[in-house]
Amino acid sequence: MQFTASTVSLTVDDVAASQAFFTTHLGYTVQRAADGFVSLSRDDAIEIVLLARGIEVLPPEQRDQRAGGLILAFTLAGGLAEQEKRLRDAGVPITMPLRQEPWGEALFQVTDPNGVVVQFVEWVASEHG
Repeated sequence: MQFTASTVSLTVDDVAASQAFFTTHLGYTVQRAADGFVSLSRDDAIEIVLLARGIEVLPPEQRDQRAGGLILAFTLAGGLAEQEKRLRDAGVPITMPLRQEPWGEALFQVTDPNGVVVQFVEWVASEHG
């Protein structure tokens, strides 16, 4: 089996709001769009598909679900504090401030207008190896 791409599909109430968040603040670009659907991409990250809650393309049992309990995490190769400041200065709600974990993970979280949690991670030297 050989994969050619990785995509996460998120069902949200307001596709346009999440689209604006990901394109404005995270550098995604629109690849395809239709009523209730948008496909976003970046050269260096997983592709994101946003689907409107209730869209008929989904099986009936999935149509009213939302992206809940999911954390969309991006690992950075430096500049984590600068990215938190950039997003904070842009008015993006920082829902978990920058912190350092003892196992070597530095991270912070933001939340998009539909409640999608986006986490930024940088791996640094840990106290435990």
